Amino acid sequence: MDMPCIETRLGIRDPLTDTPVELLPKVAIIGRPNVGKSALFNRICGSNTAIIYDYPGVTRDRLYMRADWGTTEFVVVDTGGLMNTSQRLPASLSAKDVRGLGDTNLPEAIEAQAAAGVEEADAVVLTVDGQMGMVPADADIAAWLRRTYPDKPLMLVVNKCESSRSGEMQAADFWTLGLEPMPVSAISGSGTGDMMDALVKLLPPPRQPLAASGEGSKAREPIAVAILGRPNVGKSSLLNSLVGQERAIVSSVAGTTRDATDTDFTSPSGGKFRLLDTAGIRRKGAVASSPDGAEALSVQRAIRAVRRCEVVALVLDGVRCIEDRGHRFIVPTQDFHLAELVAAEGRGAVIVVNKWDAVAKDTHTMAEYQKELLAQLRPLSWAPVVFTSATSGQRVTNILQAVETAAEQYRRRISTATLNMVIREAVAWRPPPALKGNKRRGRIYYGTQAGAQPPTFVMFVNDVKLFEDDYKRYLEKQLRENAGFQGSPIRIVFRGKPKGKANYDASD
Repeated sequence: MDMPCIETRLGIRDPLTDTPVELLPKVAIIGRPNVGKSALFNRICGSNTAIIYDYPGVTRDRLYMRADWGTTEFVVVDTGGLMNTSQRLPASLSAKDVRGLGDTNLPEAIEAQAAAGVEEADAVVLTVDGQMGMVPADADIAAWLRRTYPDKPLMLVVNKCESSRSGEMQAADFWTLGLEPMPVSAISGSGTGDMMDALVKLLPPPRQPLAASGEGSKAREPIAVAILGRPNVGKSSLLNSLVGQERAIVSSVAGTTRDATDTDFTSPSGGKFRLLDTAGIRRKGAVASSPDGAEALSVQRAIRAVRRCEVVALVLDGVRCIEDRGHRFIVPTQDFHLAELVAAEGRGAVIVVNKWDAVAKDTHTMAEYQKELLAQLRPLSWAPVVFTSATSGQRVTNILQAVETAAEQYRRRISTATLNMVIREAVAWRPPPALKGNKRRGRIYYGTQAGAQPPTFVMFVNDVKLFEDDYKRYLEKQLRENAGFQGSPIRIVFRGKPKGKANYDASD
């Protein structure tokens, strides 16, 4: 039978239970490049999270997503393609060898990430190409799995069997692997229902938590943080440094990261975070003219990650901002455009200046560069700045502290009384100006906070046309100086006096 259509919200299915993701069993999808692993991943999860493109090597880092079938919940792990023979798949292969890679070592890094995904999985789905038929690499991968992980349940899925009539014939070639082949089509969904029925029988029940929290209230949701920036500024290195393991491939080759990968972890202080590592975003013209057709999809995933998060860690290359600039901090144009994107989406922000260990500096350099940076990065002039080095770990923990503060301010509400005290003081120092040729002067009756995430304030005034953007910026500055909101955007909306209603002043 075919897999039914599953409703999704923001590309992620609502969970059946409140079981934490780390306690659910994991299923790793593994196989050669371009056999349809990402398409199968998307089919199982009911989303289009993984990038699908018709050439090998698109998937590189491990992708995780919660999925369910019937009453069984589990986590699916999408992996990169295993490109070569069993000699390239020793039992010692792990993610610890992927730091500092060049172009020639990138295939080994992809395979290391795939091997790490198999290592932590409770069941493995070996995916092969039914249209291409049996090839030696399929046998090599199956032999490696049996030799290295003899106790892991293994399922053989023959993908690209669109025809139910010829699918059985296409799958028959793979009986020589010693596993029962299951013909499916990840694109059309044919055969995937029977596959899922068999798969859930292989999975163990969810793990039990180590200890009960003892709190009656539901655990707080993790802070979603998107790591954003241009290519090769050190986003993946920063992710690895934050979580303390080689979660993402680090390479000197720009554009190594393709998908937006989610990583949940708990900091030493107990804070819960969900880090969204994203592909580097180049300017639109460069992406449009790129021969890499998957780059545009990677950029779309990165922008979608910004919309899914609460706080954006905008990563800048400190060396490039200063190099050959006469010892001035010059923000590249693309970084400015990314700052505009974050501000337009209304997300909290932390500016991370990476590679700070490679910058020549003295005791005053950091303060001077921070002042220049915020002056140039005007859309995020309210964001805290952290100078760090992902490779050495210098001040990496400061990023988490800044993110927690930004998330707290992003969710924050203040009382109407406090807001109107700030308004009264602001108006006393600088009354709303009268427009040229207009004898009327703007008047603010009162204000209230209409929402959070981001904090949104409504000012009830006599006439909206009497308040220009300059005065709105002044009110925002006064709110920040007197009420906080560091790291969070503020939205101020003016509403005119309803006809026939009495006036209410903020001083009443």
